[in-house]
Amino acid sequence: MRSSQIRIPPHTECMSINEDQFWTAVQNRDRSFDGKFFFGVLTTGVYCRPSCACRLPLRKNVRFFLEPGEAERAGLRACERCRPLATRGADPDAARVETACAFIREHAQESIRLADIAAHVGLSAFHFQRSFKAILGVTPAQYHEGCRLEALKSGLRTMGKVTDAIYEAGYGSGSRVYEKVDTRLGMTPSQYRGGGRGVSISYASTECALGRMMIGATDRGICFLHFGDSDDELVAMLRREYPQAQLGPMQKPYQPQFREWMASLDQHLRGQSPRLDLPLDLRATAFQLKVWRYLQSIPYGSVQSYGEVAAGLGQPTATRAVARACATNRVALVIPCHRVIRGTGEMGGYRWGVDRKRTLIDTERASAAAQS
Repeated sequence: MRSSQIRIPPHTECMSINEDQFWTAVQNRDRSFDGKFFFGVLTTGVYCRPSCACRLPLRKNVRFFLEPGEAERAGLRACERCRPLATRGADPDAARVETACAFIREHAQESIRLADIAAHVGLSAFHFQRSFKAILGVTPAQYHEGCRLEALKSGLRTMGKVTDAIYEAGYGSGSRVYEKVDTRLGMTPSQYRGGGRGVSISYASTECALGRMMIGATDRGICFLHFGDSDDELVAMLRREYPQAQLGPMQKPYQPQFREWMASLDQHLRGQSPRLDLPLDLRATAFQLKVWRYLQSIPYGSVQSYGEVAAGLGQPTATRAVARACATNRVALVIPCHRVIRGTGEMGGYRWGVDRKRTLIDTERASAAAQS
């Protein structure tokens, strides 16, 4: 999974912006400025209307835009809380997209054509597709697939047979669901229902700057990356995470792919390689995956509070749920939960120890400062 990059437009594009006046309007949540300008928050990757009720960001992380298109071209997405596009009288698409989402959820277990959804909200297929992606960050097809996956997961937990859950979720055949969603579940539907039963995980450990580090991997990618004081402790952690899986040490000599993973992680820990792009095989709820993907978008060397992450996800009241998702992260570094701290500026918890969290943050900040 690749981290999204925020592209900052040249200052010359914003010459007509009175930044002091606009910042005052944001501080006061002045509704009279709604639709006249938009402000983007680089650390959350969203742009909002001036009256947005989200937590007030730091001034250094804010950029101003006269048009939504400028914010979109800068790599920012529309805030799902204040719906900034709805402030534009000539652009009623935000409300139509909301109607479309309700329609898709209602028909999640059916095959729906893009043209049918667009017609339901009174837009052309092209215009609807473009507006939907601009507002939500995913295509209508991806949103539909996510709704169907939720139905499948619910059925897998409650129904007696896997095949019943598959067909009830609207998948036309067993082979189709295995092709489309096994990587989203982190395993096949049968394995998901059985708590990982039948999944083979190979593991290996090495010494690194933060102590012993162990990687566990399936044939799809890394499913476990933990720090500890001994190999026995790390194997016990792996077994607790995947109690039904078949575990075994990785055979030596290690495969070239594994050696590449370890080299990338070592360089990252030394501050020499800010970006990690390693294959993952994760078993998680839809919300956990949403949080983890967001964490990967937090820039290297930066931190956010749990509240800022929740607001960035468009769920500002989900601070505790965000904290739980961070605490259940099974893959250190690649899912950088160490970049989330308390709103007071304190380190907060970290399942591999606060000292390791502080070391990671300090290393990233020093490396980012040296490269700037």
